[in-house]
Amino acid sequence: MKRKITLKQIAKELDVSISTVSKSLRNSSEIGEETRLKVQAFAKLYHYKPNNIALSLKNRKTKTIGIIIPEIVHYFFSTVINGVEHVANENGYSVVICLSDDSFDKEVLNMEMLANGSIDGFIMSLSKETQFRRDFHHITEVINQGMPVVMFDRVTNDILCDKVIIDDQAAAYEAVQSLIDKGKKKIALVTTVDYVSVGKLRTDGYTKALLDNDIPFDKNLIIKIEDVDTCEITISKLLEDKAIDAVFAVNELFAVTIIKMANKMGLKVPEDLAVIAFTDGIISKYSTPTITTVSQNGKQMGAKAARMLIKRLESDDYNEGDENYLTEVVSTHLIERESTN
Repeated sequence: MKRKITLKQIAKELDVSISTVSKSLRNSSEIGEETRLKVQAFAKLYHYKPNNIALSLKNRKTKTIGIIIPEIVHYFFSTVINGVEHVANENGYSVVICLSDDSFDKEVLNMEMLANGSIDGFIMSLSKETQFRRDFHHITEVINQGMPVVMFDRVTNDILCDKVIIDDQAAAYEAVQSLIDKGKKKIALVTTVDYVSVGKLRTDGYTKALLDNDIPFDKNLIIKIEDVDTCEITISKLLEDKAIDAVFAVNELFAVTIIKMANKMGLKVPEDLAVIAFTDGIISKYSTPTITTVSQNGKQMGAKAARMLIKRLESDDYNEGDENYLTEVVSTHLIERESTN
């Protein structure tokens, strides 16, 4: 199937701005007749079909930002929303929140629903299924029509846009190194499937920490969980079959499940089993024992994403094809609690 030509490609081929192409296709009197006809002929030749929804949005400011997140129960995502709303409201913007439920189809539907003229731009974290399928056409389409998108946390290098992330690999390395410094030698990893970008990077950090400390890498100590509802069975098997002395979990739901299963088996945390997790949420602070975590600074991440998006929205030259996209890296730190002390 032929790839659809975009405004950006037409502009490049004819050596004009994206704004000129867009106005020419709408017969704007601001563009000379010769240029208008040339653009229209080129678009017709390559069967260009404009996204009327995105175009209508591009030409009408609503002062509203759309956020698409994979899930709301995750404490991290709720803190990101808090950060986005704080900055958005300070700048006179409202926020609309949609959930993808880690579904590709729902993520696409959410974008289509919001791109009906009700928002000015997107802040989003990719669903698991979108990352698995590597199908980003819905995001590419709105960007090509001049609508800014800022990705955070779960991002992809296949899309050129502004991004806000943490250094997942370095943060995981630090967490595992702290366990090694406490004398732990057989450290397991409970993570997500590899196509989830953050899970893959955290696995890389875990592996590097082991190898840098001359601890043998054992793939049997890595448990990749896709279905959270059945993770108790998988985690129980890990604790029963392997004589491990520590576990690094990529989120606090996995961590609290590990502690629960350890207690059922008569293992004491942290005496018999040390546990570290990502995300410094309510669960980590109030579980028994409290859980040592990597703080992701979700509120700061959301605030940065909102500032980046608003800067794009209020930039006079954004629609001229500015591709100087930025990737902001938010710092992390380890919060030590009872599960490792």
